[in-house]
Amino acid sequence: MALRVVFADDNYLVREGVSALLAEVEDVDLVDTAADPHSLMKSVAEHTPDAVLTDIRMPPTHTNEGIEAARRIRAEYPGTGVVVLSQYVEEDYVFELLADGVAGMGYLLKERVSDLAELVRALHEVARGGSVLDPKVVEALLARRAGDARSPLLGLTEREREVLQQMATGRNNTTIAKTLFMSDRALEKHIGSVFQKLGLGDEREVNRRVVAVLTYLEVAPPTR
Repeated sequence: MALRVVFADDNYLVREGVSALLAEVEDVDLVDTAADPHSLMKSVAEHTPDAVLTDIRMPPTHTNEGIEAARRIRAEYPGTGVVVLSQYVEEDYVFELLADGVAGMGYLLKERVSDLAELVRALHEVARGGSVLDPKVVEALLARRAGDARSPLLGLTEREREVLQQMATGRNNTTIAKTLFMSDRALEKHIGSVFQKLGLGDEREVNRRVVAVLTYLEVAPPTR
């Protein structure tokens, strides 16, 4: 079945443009659009979509309304994933968005809208309960953490950090292996080493990937 999506942006031209792009995707059904947080929440309540795509800055203050809506949606409609779009890399907003956990949450730069395949992949990923971070956001967070002497990342090799960086963007093992030009077996070895070095060797398999990303971001303590 097609992925049912609600899209929110206060800019009429952006709403129309993105709606037209999503209409070209066979496995996506854009069930509604919204221009403000109130309309977005009303639409989610009415349509219970699989995923929501929303801008960060919306009325009335044009600051973080999209993030507040995203966290409320995840709390009230846990079956709905949310991808938030931002014009710039705003690290504080990333931390705010993921403060309650990364499951079902995504943060992409608006420039990714032009890469329809990547945008649709992100929507599918959050709908499954996964997480997606824009590669440029991950790079900024990595740079921010590079000088922290307490960082658990210091024990990772450069290759292992590259693997964890790819994991944080929400990519699966097959895609990561192709991106980093390594075999599936070599990737699994690196991932296993990352889990061990981050103290996740005994964590349940279903949780280890998310907890590794949480450790990477340090937005919340690991939970079992």
